[in-house]
Amino acid sequence: MGALKALNAGLLLVTMMLWVASKTSAAVDCVTVTTLISTCSAFVTYGTPDPYPGSPCCDAVASLNNLGDSDENRRGLCMCLMGVITSYNPNATAIATLPGFCGVSLGFTIDPNTDCNYV
Repeated sequence: MGALKALNAGLLLVTMMLWVASKTSAAVDCVTVTTLISTCSAFVTYGTPDPYPGSPCCDAVASLNNLGDSDENRRGLCMCLMGVITSYNPNATAIATLPGFCGVSLGFTIDPNTDCNYV
């Protein structure tokens, strides 16, 4: 029963993230961004296990960093992530800590108050 509950929670998170991605327009494809973040769904949903460099979650966060290869793409990445954390507010803090756990700097702070126009 616990595994089924965890699976349902994970599916809900991914569904919510994909919905947000479809509502946000940017130079970067938000579906790709939310798919990469969904790799970290256990940590985002439950706060455990902590991601670490080399884990699938951190590899996904590193891929996010690679998407931000220009100012325009970094702004697009920022807008996609802001859409995710704004809509999935209960887990915004977990999402915001991912770059730090993974040793990656996205070039902006994942925070609802971040203005992506200045990234």
